[in-house]
Amino acid sequence: MAIETQWVLDDEHLTRLCDAWRQLPFVALDTEFMRVDTFYPIAGLIQVGDGCCAYLIDPLRISDWSAFCGLLEDERVTKVLHACSEDLEVLLRLTGSLPSPLFDTQLAAGYLNIGFSMGYSRLVQAVLGIELPKGETRSDWLQRPLSEMQVRYAAEDAQHLAELYLALLPRLDSSKRAWILEDGEELVANLRRHSDPLEAYREVKQAWRLKPQQLAVLRALTAWRESEARTRNQPRNRILREASLWPLARTQPKDLVALARIEDMHPRTVRQDGETILALIGEAAASDAATWPAPLPEPLPLEAGGLLKKLRAVGQREAERLDIAPELMLRKKSLEALIKSGYPQGPYRLPDSLRGWRRELMGQALLDVMEHKQ
Repeated sequence: MAIETQWVLDDEHLTRLCDAWRQLPFVALDTEFMRVDTFYPIAGLIQVGDGCCAYLIDPLRISDWSAFCGLLEDERVTKVLHACSEDLEVLLRLTGSLPSPLFDTQLAAGYLNIGFSMGYSRLVQAVLGIELPKGETRSDWLQRPLSEMQVRYAAEDAQHLAELYLALLPRLDSSKRAWILEDGEELVANLRRHSDPLEAYREVKQAWRLKPQQLAVLRALTAWRESEARTRNQPRNRILREASLWPLARTQPKDLVALARIEDMHPRTVRQDGETILALIGEAAASDAATWPAPLPEPLPLEAGGLLKKLRAVGQREAERLDIAPELMLRKKSLEALIKSGYPQGPYRLPDSLRGWRRELMGQALLDVMEHKQ
């Protein structure tokens, strides 16, 4: 059955529709974008579904997003998306706003124990019994006109996402509905939190092996890479490859020949930014020791693996009781942070990353495991 589709090609039409959408209990949202050689995604299409019609908003034709921002931020209208982290980036970059409240159907599938991290097509098949055509996600969404297949694919996404929401919602009790919205709120908050380029060094693999002076070099390199990626709108690895960061900080080459020998160092990087990289290394290496970062904590020892298993079991038991996909319960990072908060003797404290309903339901049980770990 053909899906009713409506193109939105000017500001006035979008404003009228946003006024109408704000009278609804929910709208389904999806985005198509390109991100091949850029740091930021480039929006190619925004889809809105209300259950009756699929609206295709052409971002190349819209200049005033204020009415759409009003819709995104209207707390009375639930915004329904699927596996939405990249969609959120697109919306923030394009409009400056993020959806609230946010209901992610991939999370809902996990809360109903249908499956964890399910792809959109699989979930539509499982819940609605509809076989979707093979994805057009890799096609060029900035070309005009879009192909017939692209338009069909985009319209089906918006339509079936609305149907999916209407099918999943009645199956969720009030607690699970609230938890999905809570998780949605956290996704939005994490994206709003502007990551500090000076903290990027903490995420580099094996950074904990470096001494404070080497960490100072790593911090300078990762901060420069992050800032340049944003300024030039290029992927981080185009500026300086991930695998080069650690050896650069450890060996601290002094000239272009030594720089070119660094593992995974791209010749283009040496050519374009070699002198800058050497200057950054030299300056950070010679900086005052009082400004160097503190050593990073070591990974947990192997013997802590058994402890991690016991903590995971708390989540497993709760998942079974609530009939939720166990992977949704406790994040490994939170459990590791709990162990690190007092390993090996204690006392232990719950990490800030364990919050909301998870902290409420499982926090004390986790602390009990740590207290009686011997």
